[in-house]
Amino acid sequence: MHGNRKATPAVMRARSVATTVVIAATVLAGCERGSSHGPGDSPTGPGGCPAIQDRAETAVRQAERTDVPWSGPAAGPTAVPGKTIVYVAQTMTNPGVAGAANGVREAARVIGWKVRVIDGGGTPVGIQAAMSSALALRPAGIVIGGFDPNSTSRQVSQADKAGIPLIGWHAVAAPGPSRRPRLFTNVTTRVEDVAGISAQWIIAHSDGHAGVVLITDASIPFARNKSELIRRDLSTCSGVRLLSYENIPISDASSRIPREISSLLSRFGSTWTHSVAINDLYFADAAPAFRAAGKNGAGPPFNIGAGDGDPSAFQRINSEQYQDATVPEPLSLQGWQIVDEFNRAFSSRPASGYVAPVHITTADNSHGATTWDPSGYREAYRRIWGR
Repeated sequence: MHGNRKATPAVMRARSVATTVVIAATVLAGCERGSSHGPGDSPTGPGGCPAIQDRAETAVRQAERTDVPWSGPAAGPTAVPGKTIVYVAQTMTNPGVAGAANGVREAARVIGWKVRVIDGGGTPVGIQAAMSSALALRPAGIVIGGFDPNSTSRQVSQADKAGIPLIGWHAVAAPGPSRRPRLFTNVTTRVEDVAGISAQWIIAHSDGHAGVVLITDASIPFARNKSELIRRDLSTCSGVRLLSYENIPISDASSRIPREISSLLSRFGSTWTHSVAINDLYFADAAPAFRAAGKNGAGPPFNIGAGDGDPSAFQRINSEQYQDATVPEPLSLQGWQIVDEFNRAFSSRPASGYVAPVHITTADNSHGATTWDPSGYREAYRRIWGR
């Protein structure tokens, strides 16, 4: 348990910090596979950014709270009985996809439905086959679990013609209903919120003076957009310098990250104070390189993952081993929301419009947990469904 850990005022102030800044993404020029960008990508200066830092601290204090009341729907249709839904997973080896699927299963047991999970195996061919299998089952609804519906456009069109509602989990960039591709709704946090709070945590944690390495996968449009938003948000503070913008495909992370970390440590030394990656998994591969270089697990560099908050990230944070924070998705909650959204679709009601607020997990507020599971949603959905 970490709730009683003593910390210096500076650390306490640093761990209660950041703001959600919603900014449009800019185009990343010359971002080829595996490329990196060196110093000079963002304004630098010795003066810090007191006003921006103050706003960041207020937002991070809010994001770090674990006692936020339920702000989702309080009313809706009662449970429609006897439904079967299929969760098509991009791959069940992805902790986020699997966590949301487990939330769907849990909620389906409560509402009285059957769930079938079909694993796409992480390949385009496998995902298309999984979608075809889902359609062959003639379910009441299908979940697009963590992949781009446009990659299965033929099956999406068939579902639409058959009157089978589709609900996405991280399927398109924005939460809520989608017309192209046609989704009843898409369940996710807002990428702008996740990017903004990640950047502002760095600004606040560093007291407005940081040398940052940003890691992304520019081959994925969603990830590239997130990293561009993070870069823009970091640039609002004149005392924050972007040392390097590293484009490392997720598929190459295990082979590339260890040597890239060694190279970055050699290039930047103590000027490298913070890191942010578009996914926590980069820090799983970075830890051995930091350890081999003799770096302290509690930093610097201080590392934050801008999604998804998988159990291994929580474990690194709780044990202070080369990751200090994550912006986790409330995976179980989102599974319950998916079931509630289907119940609204089956009742000819509109989508709820609910978007879970961003949260920051650190060793001081995780209390040893390995997931972010906010309170109140199970009770709220049970009341709505009459269960």
